[in-house]
Amino acid sequence: MNSLVQENAARRRFEILVDDALAGFIGYQVESGTMVLAHTQVDKQFEGKGVGSALARGTLDQLRDRGERVRVTCPFLLAFLQRHPEYSSVVADG
Repeated sequence: MNSLVQENAARRRFEILVDDALAGFIGYQVESGTMVLAHTQVDKQFEGKGVGSALARGTLDQLRDRGERVRVTCPFLLAFLQRHPEYSSVVADG
C-alpha cells in the first residue's frame, strides 16, 4: 500500500492518497495567523488500516519541517498527540 500526504491549500486540508485514491484528509482553518487542525476524516474502506495515523504523521512532519506551530481541536489528533509526544514541538501553546 503506497501512500502520500500532501497539502491541498485550495481546500484547506492535508490529504492522504493511498494507491492514488483519496483515502482521507485533515481539514484546517486559519485563525489570527495560526493554522487550526480541526477535523480528520478517513474513508470507511481505509478505516482500521493505519491510514489515519499515517495522515497525522505526514501532516505533522510537513508542518514541523516548515517550522510551523499549530493549534489542534480535532479529537483524533489530540489523542494521537498524547500517544506521540515527539510532535509536541509542532503544537502552539494555548
